[in-house]
Amino acid sequence: MDVQQRELDRLLPPTDVTNAPAGLDPVVWAAFVPKDNAMTPARVALGRKLYFDPRLSKDGTVSCATCHDVTRGFTDQRPTSEGIRKQIGKRNAPTVLNSVLLQTLFLDGRSPTLDHQAMMPILNPIEMGIPDEASAVKVVASDPAYAKAFRDAYGRDVTMQDIGRAIGAFERTLVFLDSPFRRYVEGDAGALSADARAGLDLFNGKARCVTCHHLSPSNPLGTDNRFHNIGVSARHQDFEKLAVRAVKALQEDASEKRLDELALGTDLGELGRFMVTKNRADIGAFRTSILLNVAITPPYMHDGSLPTLWDVMDHYNKGGEANAFLDGGVEPLALTESEIDQVVAFLFSLTDRRFEAENRRQLEAQRAAAAKSRAFRDDALANRKRLPFEDRVMGGGR
Repeated sequence: MDVQQRELDRLLPPTDVTNAPAGLDPVVWAAFVPKDNAMTPARVALGRKLYFDPRLSKDGTVSCATCHDVTRGFTDQRPTSEGIRKQIGKRNAPTVLNSVLLQTLFLDGRSPTLDHQAMMPILNPIEMGIPDEASAVKVVASDPAYAKAFRDAYGRDVTMQDIGRAIGAFERTLVFLDSPFRRYVEGDAGALSADARAGLDLFNGKARCVTCHHLSPSNPLGTDNRFHNIGVSARHQDFEKLAVRAVKALQEDASEKRLDELALGTDLGELGRFMVTKNRADIGAFRTSILLNVAITPPYMHDGSLPTLWDVMDHYNKGGEANAFLDGGVEPLALTESEIDQVVAFLFSLTDRRFEAENRRQLEAQRAAAAKSRAFRDDALANRKRLPFEDRVMGGGR
């Protein structure tokens, strides 16, 4: 953890946390700070301490920073995360970078706020495994330094809600927007390479990324905050059978705790947003990923099944994976290899300059991995003249 702490000190030099982060309008920022959790130095410092404290796990081995490692883009760069007793969950750990700007938290949107989300891994039996809120409070309150810090920060004794609020306050400091793309949009014509500029044109055109990943100064994350079935789970799941099982399970117990356990610990989590809404249209749908800093947070998708950004592009290029609930906008793109390279170059331009070294490392590592294996590439599907739906309705052929 010392390495992470030093890196965090480099990334976040002392600043006035009561002010809006650089690059965000103060009026806009105010909407992301809850009225019951105003940003103060005491709350941020307390949240930072909690973020790195493995005592918040049942066996003292896992902290927030275990799966959201400062040196790994605030992820663990694993397909899916490892919790207490080396249990492996079913979800890829999303970065906490800029997560304050999301409308809902978790990839299925089952948590409404950052402060609420921060409590849930502590109580999840796979992640940190504290059995209940009272036990978590007891662990924290038994430390006199924590007891004083909570009184200083919130004016009261430790509560589970204030544990979440403190961690949320710290995570609100993790706003990193200063990418080459942003500087390009703001007038620095030399901020993007020729390949990245070509990739931007493809992103907004032939590749159709902009459909769900609109990027602008007013939407710096590059997500529509909506939920889409792009076919990732369809490679290995029967959605209809899963949905029947999910409805039965949720009829028996639809509590927040049970939903969290099902999402992370069972294959029912592959249903995505459906587990939250029980709406047929949400089967297999997950929230559109943040693109800002995406290059430093591999592997990709909710299950971490796509190792590189080249694999991500291959997945989209062939039109995802066919299934009855696939979003209508997901279709073959017929991108050439050079065009895929250009889109990837653009995606690497979305990394904040403070992560420049990791961005270079990832570019080299992902390029080398893609040169060895492109398991999701399918040129025949990518260049289809007609969609699978058209074949089913109008007969075979291309």
